[in-house]
Amino acid sequence: MAFAHNASAAAACEGAPWDAGAIYVGDDRVSHQDREYRAKWWTTGETPGTTGQWGVWEDLGPCDGAEPTAPPTEEPTDEPTEDPTGGPNQGNAHLTGYWHNFDNGSTLLELNQVPDEYDIIAVAFAEQTATPGAVDFALDAGLTSAGYTEAEFKADIAAAQAEGRSVVISVGGEKGNVTVNDGTTAAAFADSVLSLMDEYGFDGVDIDLEHGINAGALETALRAIHSAAGDDLVYTMAPQTIDFQSASAGYYQLATRTKDFLTIVNMQYYNSGSMLGCDGQVYAQGDVDFLTAQACIQLEAGLDPSQVGLGLPAVTRAAGSGYVDPSMVNDALDCLTKLTNCGDFTPDRAYPGIGGAMTWSINWDATNGYRFANTVAGHFGSLPA
Repeated sequence: MAFAHNASAAAACEGAPWDAGAIYVGDDRVSHQDREYRAKWWTTGETPGTTGQWGVWEDLGPCDGAEPTAPPTEEPTDEPTEDPTGGPNQGNAHLTGYWHNFDNGSTLLELNQVPDEYDIIAVAFAEQTATPGAVDFALDAGLTSAGYTEAEFKADIAAAQAEGRSVVISVGGEKGNVTVNDGTTAAAFADSVLSLMDEYGFDGVDIDLEHGINAGALETALRAIHSAAGDDLVYTMAPQTIDFQSASAGYYQLATRTKDFLTIVNMQYYNSGSMLGCDGQVYAQGDVDFLTAQACIQLEAGLDPSQVGLGLPAVTRAAGSGYVDPSMVNDALDCLTKLTNCGDFTPDRAYPGIGGAMTWSINWDATNGYRFANTVAGHFGSLPA
């Protein structure tokens, strides 16, 4: 008598054996030690079965077992998603500002002195440690010697959050160079950022690395942070203009590949030479066309308008070049959202619900009576949702 073959028990792994030197991307399948795994995102060198619940490899079960049942897919909803920085994403522009954890001749500020207009405060900066990929943070001696304690700093973070604002730790800057280029350094980066979030109460992380990035490794790190922190994570970035001139550029790849949990991209429209706009024409920094024609690149790359912000220096001394009057930032926002107040370049369509603006920095803005914050944040209410 013939017996029916148990197809489930004899099922073979779909994936080839895991290769420590190979690069895997999201949904790639491998087999390792008689089990099957699926990559959640880009990875290399991370051994399946060792990355844990929040890591890159999803354990699909034994190779000779039944094929796992995929979790049910949530039906899409038309309801707006909640923005962790407060309110629905659409029509809720944010003003991001960098807070100096150093004295560069602008003005020293305690966190409690940051005006309410800044609803995303990026603490600049975490610094690299002796462990490759890892970062750490401590209050600057100039602040502590003036009597500002770490306990007060933590209390100020909590107070800002109680007001509906977000405080993130920024990594990088002009002089900062943290290398995240493989699975090991990605894990070190993620673990250290999560540790700082736990210690200080930061809402998330800002990526301001200006010496080149490995998009795949950073994606691995950021997805690990997101998996651990959840959807309340505030994740921002401040690429330079050159970083979005090509779809192969690191920040272009990182932003588009992590847009499912990215809060906002605040492009630095300063310290830049002439750049190509989304229409293929060359634009020089310092006017409204430079802002709008390049913001258009991000918008047409697939980012939601709420994920696109305009980053400018608060005063002329804050950057080597590229300063524009804050009123021109408002013109650029009008052009992008309403197709009004444009220069020679006008987008093919409007992008209501734009993400807002960023300035380097809160401390520099303080030297000018917070004119950037008052002018730009004061204009947000007129922008269409």
